[in-house]
Amino acid sequence: MTTAHNTTPQYPFTAVVGMDDLRLALLLNAVSPAVGGVLVRGEKGTAKSTAVRALSALMPAVDVVGGCRFACAPDAPDPGCPDGPHETGAVEERPTRMVELPVGASEDRLVGALDIERALSEGVKAFEPGLLADAHRGILYVDEVNLLHDHLVDLLLDAAAMGASYVEREGVSVRHAARFLLVGTMNPEEGELRPQLLDRFGLTVEVAASREPDERVTVVRRRLAYDADPAGFAADWAAEEDALRGRIAAARELLPRVTLGDAALRQIAATCAAFEVDGMRADIVMARTATALAAWAGRTDVLEEDVRQAALLALPHRRRRNPFDAPGLDEDKLDQTLEEFGPDEGTGGDDDPEPDGPDGGPDGGGPDGSGPDGGGQPPQDGGPEEAPLPPEAELPHQQEREAPQTPQAPEKPEPESAPQGGAAGEKAAVGATEPFRTRRLDVPGLGEGADGRRSRARTAHGRTTGARRPQGALGKLHLAATVQAAAPHQRARGRSGRGLVVRRDDLREAVREGREGNLVLFVVDASGSMAARKRMSAVKGAVLSLLLDAYQRRDKIGLITFRGTGAELALPPTSSVEAGAARLEQLPTGGRTPLSEGLLRAHEVLRVERMRDASRRPLLVVVTDGRATGGPEPVVRATRAARLLAGEGTASVVVDCEAGPVRLGLAGELARELQGTAITLDELRADSVSALVRTVQGNRKAA
Repeated sequence: MTTAHNTTPQYPFTAVVGMDDLRLALLLNAVSPAVGGVLVRGEKGTAKSTAVRALSALMPAVDVVGGCRFACAPDAPDPGCPDGPHETGAVEERPTRMVELPVGASEDRLVGALDIERALSEGVKAFEPGLLADAHRGILYVDEVNLLHDHLVDLLLDAAAMGASYVEREGVSVRHAARFLLVGTMNPEEGELRPQLLDRFGLTVEVAASREPDERVTVVRRRLAYDADPAGFAADWAAEEDALRGRIAAARELLPRVTLGDAALRQIAATCAAFEVDGMRADIVMARTATALAAWAGRTDVLEEDVRQAALLALPHRRRRNPFDAPGLDEDKLDQTLEEFGPDEGTGGDDDPEPDGPDGGPDGGGPDGSGPDGGGQPPQDGGPEEAPLPPEAELPHQQEREAPQTPQAPEKPEPESAPQGGAAGEKAAVGATEPFRTRRLDVPGLGEGADGRRSRARTAHGRTTGARRPQGALGKLHLAATVQAAAPHQRARGRSGRGLVVRRDDLREAVREGREGNLVLFVVDASGSMAARKRMSAVKGAVLSLLLDAYQRRDKIGLITFRGTGAELALPPTSSVEAGAARLEQLPTGGRTPLSEGLLRAHEVLRVERMRDASRRPLLVVVTDGRATGGPEPVVRATRAARLLAGEGTASVVVDCEAGPVRLGLAGELARELQGTAITLDELRADSVSALVRTVQGNRKAA
């Protein structure tokens, strides 16, 4: 919903403690909206939202055509504006809007709603603008952007690419301009973004709570002071806010005069090529960011340090090669590339460290007194009387963001002296084999869960399978069914002209079938019978492959492991596939095989998740050789646990890991008790010749 303008002032941007990269990235977008927005990644409780909301108060006011709901600029109104055409008239000045997009927003709330009844009966376009219209020429803020539904992500991508929003309803369409600064925040533990949306963010930053006690004390004191007296706290920081607002305006004015030299542009191109980013958007974003950094520092030339800082902000999220690669940049490689493709010594030009004077600006620096070394940082951490920051080049660039190009196995833990279960010693974790493309395993029947790409479901998008009366607000109109419902009543309604007389009772909405995301719960046997190094490596590779498949199909995942005397919930159900991969890599093996404990723990987890989200159907994936040796009567207990899961209708598949010339077929027996399907590791591969097209039907009849 749109942020309300109330009497409570926002927390001042200049009062935010630390988070240098975040504040710099936001300010660069304020200087040059063409940079393309910011994605803020970080753990919960790190003031991500506070900093983003505080930015809107620093943005310059905008002039709009009086009475236009779509914020048309008076000097260049949108010729296709639904409220147009605009004539010369009243001009209104209003603050830059920051519009918040809730995770659970509907499509109509985002793009706007068209009154289909009036469109059919009166032939008029009665359009109610949505959040994209409100955000035009402002900021669109999406908290928890990684949890946004796929169809809303698609709409955002279209609007960001075209600078306009299109609303289509059975041949009736409305278009309006929608150019906005896109800012998103996310907690990586809750899942990653689709690559298409990730690439739409110009810059990305990682934030984390400070581990310095003094800095944490400052954060708490300032927050308590603000909560006690928001107006008084804002007044104490008003001078700093005004100075920063003035610096943004000065940088915006200087921006058109900044020169991006051939040497700097060559470094940008070489850097993007060295890190193998896809497409050309990274080059363009880096160029715009480096230019904005120069303007922010009060310079008219782009220096090497601007290119370096631009790379640290614009490339980490673009060099990911698969979902398990953490964002980050190898700074040694970056410095090597910049040095290799830097300007030749003695050529001058871009090598001049002080092109505009000793302080890096026309008048000795900007309002915060930053120096010449690459962009400068906003004021921080002190009160109104605090001294300016040191040059930005002397500040850390969050070394923790560095990550290797491919996932690396963690250090192998030392074996425990007291092994779990006591029957066999614990063995250190082994690495996984290379992941592969798996066959799709889906849940039988027709669900109604969140949009995804795994199992069949009734969704707002997909192929039309029928029509029904609207249940609440009208969704997708089924035109043929609506006309068919209205046709018999035209004479009784006194129809005399060409138009169709349509009443609300005639409206029919389309019933569509698409795909949903499921809860994929992995139950992995880590006992001694699975502990052979080569075998466990293959098992981990198979589970890693299934995790990758779950990421691509927009599932939630959970991970249970069992060995020794019990089962452990290694990863509670989450959207973070990376967390699942990390837990898997660290999984040691050894001990007996308490299969029943693993199945019973799965039953409990699914019971709790069913209460939290009844519409998300589960898929149980048991990875085992089928042996049961832990506890009294292990086989009987495992059979009872399997029947308990089957009795509740849990769809399941057993990945049979049995190896060797003599096969007992125990995994197949477990699958029959679960009323699921057993497949071998070889059959799990999508390119396996021995596997035919299979789904998780098992012995159960399709619903």
